[in-house]
Amino acid sequence: MVKQFKMIGVMLGVLTFFLGQALGKAPLTKPSGQLVNGFRVLSVNKSDGLPEWTVFRGDYIKFSLGHGMKDPVLSIPSLSIEKSLVSDLAKAPYFKMKKVGSFDFFIGSLVGILKVVEYNQVNYQAVSTQQAQQVIDLFNPMILDVRTPREYARGHLENSVLIPVQRLQSRMDELAAFSDEPILIYCATGNRSTVASKLLIDKGFTRIFNLRHGIKDWAKKKYPIVK
Repeated sequence: MVKQFKMIGVMLGVLTFFLGQALGKAPLTKPSGQLVNGFRVLSVNKSDGLPEWTVFRGDYIKFSLGHGMKDPVLSIPSLSIEKSLVSDLAKAPYFKMKKVGSFDFFIGSLVGILKVVEYNQVNYQAVSTQQAQQVIDLFNPMILDVRTPREYARGHLENSVLIPVQRLQSRMDELAAFSDEPILIYCATGNRSTVASKLLIDKGFTRIFNLRHGIKDWAKKKYPIVK
């Protein structure tokens, strides 16, 4: 009887939480650029005038340079970023977007605004460690680890499947059977898992849960980890 009441409490808690979140969601945001191998790629052209780009917190961004742009310097003073860009996208530096806000940027003589916002979709929910455990108890989701094999070997959530975020696009077919099933995604701190969540949603996956602060917070709060 106690176990039944506990399960009912978990169900009500999770359902109440997600209903509140769904009703309170802001209008959906359309980001700039395209996701390529886990990176959000923004195209830069001299003719852009005053570009305004919108990206999500947790994005890893790269810049694709237009014709005639030779190794300009990217400067985002408010984020303490100053780095030379290169035309070879594979070798181009990337930058992790950690802070929400609106930031002036400079690429050579080009000036613009970079807006970093929280990710929001009706089929997506960022969850705390406690809420993630409730999701596991209630929905028995497919658990996806998007870290590296070395990180996975040091400890992971029970029954989790490892697909590093950089390989997720090329291995998407392995997850096709779960397109309408609940999937709980995690990484170390919640950044890579946010990128992975977007990749799956863009492919039509409908029930995505993202462990907001990653396995580090999971371990800190003494939830079980297996090796």
